[in-house]
Amino acid sequence: MSDSRFSRRRVLLAGGAVLFTPAILRAQDVPMPVDEAFPAVEPAIRDQYPVKRNSSAFIWQDWRDHFDSLGKGAILCDTVSRAVHYWGGDNETYRLYPTSVPMSDELTKRGYTSVVRKKVGPTWTPTANMRERDPSLPAFMDAGPGNPLGTHAMYLTWPAYLIHGTHDTRKIGRQSSSGCIGLYNPHIKQLFELTEIGTQVRII
Repeated sequence: MSDSRFSRRRVLLAGGAVLFTPAILRAQDVPMPVDEAFPAVEPAIRDQYPVKRNSSAFIWQDWRDHFDSLGKGAILCDTVSRAVHYWGGDNETYRLYPTSVPMSDELTKRGYTSVVRKKVGPTWTPTANMRERDPSLPAFMDAGPGNPLGTHAMYLTWPAYLIHGTHDTRKIGRQSSSGCIGLYNPHIKQLFELTEIGTQVRII
């Protein structure tokens, strides 16, 4: 009797796995090779803050819910689902990227801004508040593998708030930044190339 129940249970579980497999495969259909989208060989910078999870539960977004028009394009940074949505001005281009987000509400700035400057190989100057929280931070860091801004950075109208890459891939999907929005380096490179100066940005 117990063997019969066990056999039926195995059949049900196997059938459920078959039903869910296509959805899993579709979810992995990304516009770039997985080894590029989720790099694992970049040198990690020091992890300053302990974190308990690394996840991005994407929520569907429509640009019309956030912007009056697309103009040159639109970027929505969703700090709840930890994702960046990009819509091109052609109303056809769309990209979705997992991100890191600020560590706390106090460090999170929400509202409307725009991209005012772009930089390949950004340098990093920690703010006074960041150095107060961590006196061991350098006053300045040149571009390179240890730089927390990664390979590309896009500066907003808000001083010290950026959308940038990261060499520490553990940070993506986590509350791990001091206010900025971070992406995998291959993703920020792609977004960097799509984004024009003047592109509107909303952080929610």
